[in-house]
Amino acid sequence: MAAPRTGSPSAAPALPTLGGKKSSYRERVADALRAALVTGELRPGEVYSAPTLAARFGVSATPVREAMLDLAKEGLVDTVPNKGFRVTAVSEKQLDEYTHIRSLIEIPTTVELARSADRVSLEALRPAAREIVSAAAAGDLIAYVEADTRFHLGLLALAGNGHLVEVVGDLRKRSRLYGLTALVEAGRLLASAQEHLELLDALLDGDGEAVRKVMTRHLGHVRGLWSAPGEDDRYAGPR
Repeated sequence: MAAPRTGSPSAAPALPTLGGKKSSYRERVADALRAALVTGELRPGEVYSAPTLAARFGVSATPVREAMLDLAKEGLVDTVPNKGFRVTAVSEKQLDEYTHIRSLIEIPTTVELARSADRVSLEALRPAAREIVSAAAAGDLIAYVEADTRFHLGLLALAGNGHLVEVVGDLRKRSRLYGLTALVEAGRLLASAQEHLELLDALLDGDGEAVRKVMTRHLGHVRGLWSAPGEDDRYAGPR
């Protein structure tokens, strides 16, 4: 299996994005910083200055500083006067709460889509589902999260509630998907990735109960596998 891609400074001319193409360079830098959080390049509790991060990512300090202020609004970093920004730690309680809220929103919404979504719109999500599987097999965490974000938010968008999509997107950012690298190394990420195709097939079959089971299991992986590697055997589903 290939080593996880971490969005290193050498790749600065092609800044990674999480969730689709961005029109603003500031937003692209913010996405690159989120990718660094996902892969563990930026660690909770550490303080980083804008010039230091700019050097690491091969960009100027101004968009980094602006992007970090955006991340501060999302609760991902705290401002440290005269020093820079500290990456905030997410407690186990917070992770449980984020996953619980997601389960309350995403499971019933997705089950309803088994009845209401049209086949063309659902099939349009298959390329993203396949990209998730391919990225998991390759150990490419940035590609995995980007495709996973497109799939899940794209699926929820079919419900026609933009505020719902915004709330779930914010929860996904705040949870930060800790532990992905460890899962790649343990070879456990692929099984979670393949559930996206299973979910899509259940939706196309109009099988709401199957959709409920897959979504419950899948969100259980989000908390049990991604956030607490090695503890998945005792985790039964969203708390």
